[in-house]
Amino acid sequence: MERLRRIALRFVADVAGHGLVLFARLITAPRAIWAGVDPVPRQRIYFANHTSNGDFVLAWAVLPPNLRRQTRPVAASDYWLKSKLRAFAGRDVFRAVLIDRNPETRSEDPVEQMVRALEDGSSLLIFPEGGRNMGPDPLMPFKTGIYHVATKRPDVDLVPTWIANLNEILPKGEVVPLPLLCTVTYGAPIHLGEDETKEDFLARAQAALLAVRPEEDRVA
Repeated sequence: MERLRRIALRFVADVAGHGLVLFARLITAPRAIWAGVDPVPRQRIYFANHTSNGDFVLAWAVLPPNLRRQTRPVAASDYWLKSKLRAFAGRDVFRAVLIDRNPETRSEDPVEQMVRALEDGSSLLIFPEGGRNMGPDPLMPFKTGIYHVATKRPDVDLVPTWIANLNEILPKGEVVPLPLLCTVTYGAPIHLGEDETKEDFLARAQAALLAVRPEEDRVA
């Protein structure tokens, strides 16, 4: 009986996932630009900028189906476990790695959670700024999680991923998206260098992400 319940839940989650992908494509007409890497089934950590609640959905939805099935977004548990519907979406549809952002209440190390997902064969989609960037600068300083994961899995490609125009589609406080074009640009992979310091690596990762920012997004 439990096995049948799991099969049914997986079926419903797959249907919901296909529906979300279709909805995202109808609203934003997203275009993936593979500028520095090819869309091949290789284990990766996609690290992206973060300006909208829709970043999570779009960056996952725009991946080709074989890569989407392999990729697990890393997201805040306090947001995705607020309701049964969000929990279903986060846990079952996206299969997200849900992180407790409060050090005082967390029972698991976020880095170990991400490494465990990599060890299971998944790719990851992460937002190293740690929260939504609502300021004038294109990026906020990176949190150290991406560095600590890279030290444990230096073999995994780190792919800078720039999401353009999504904050205009779903501004803060809005629930109805505006139908605008959106692009997701994937740059050349980077890796942690031998004897590279944490500060140098984070600066290099941030520069790699800024380098794939489309020109029209810089003007905007």
